[in-house]
Amino acid sequence: MAQRVGVVTFPGSLDDRDAQRAVRVAGGEAVPLWHADPALRDVDAVVLPGGFSYGDYLRCGAIARLSPVMDSIIAAAHDGLPVLGICNGFQVLCEAHLLPGALIRNAAQRFVCIDQRLRIENASTAWTSQYRAGQEIVVPLKNMEGGYVADARTLDELEAEGRVVARYLDRNPNGSQRDIAGITNAAGNVVGLMPHPEHAIDALTGPGTDGLGFFLAQTLAAAAA
Repeated sequence: MAQRVGVVTFPGSLDDRDAQRAVRVAGGEAVPLWHADPALRDVDAVVLPGGFSYGDYLRCGAIARLSPVMDSIIAAAHDGLPVLGICNGFQVLCEAHLLPGALIRNAAQRFVCIDQRLRIENASTAWTSQYRAGQEIVVPLKNMEGGYVADARTLDELEAEGRVVARYLDRNPNGSQRDIAGITNAAGNVVGLMPHPEHAIDALTGPGTDGLGFFLAQTLAAAAA
């Protein structure tokens, strides 16, 4: 039976359909979840997609975090549900305190849209098990508020506990502290990633298929179980 992966749509989401397609390409069943409905529809995992939820007003992800569906996701994540936040979804996870730190405006004060090389630092999370530690991949990056920041103690804890999931290589396009492109919670089931793996699943439309592993991590894990 295919892994049921819920993809949330907030007002202003624009990569929800891309994330659904990535789930299907990976062999899973994409289950649409609506921001105003707290029901998770018996999903096995959840993706919070990229976009500009609520127009990025107030603070990126701050209003989306108050959506009824997020109360259910927060509770389920604490119980071990795998949750992946991509770009705006990463911002929502930080606002929900499922991940530490925050995402602020890019250091260059302009929108960035590039194919970005990353190094996978942690291949043991619920979303990175199809990679190997140290593997280099290329996925698109597109954001305005993508600079990851946290206090020094939090950054040191992330480093010491191996919770930096991915780092920028060649350049730091957002000004993120310590070149951080993605992090995980202590349990490894919640991952936030600023670049967009859902845009790198098809050689015809992306810079290759390096992003597919994030979605295969769930579908192949279910098949092996």
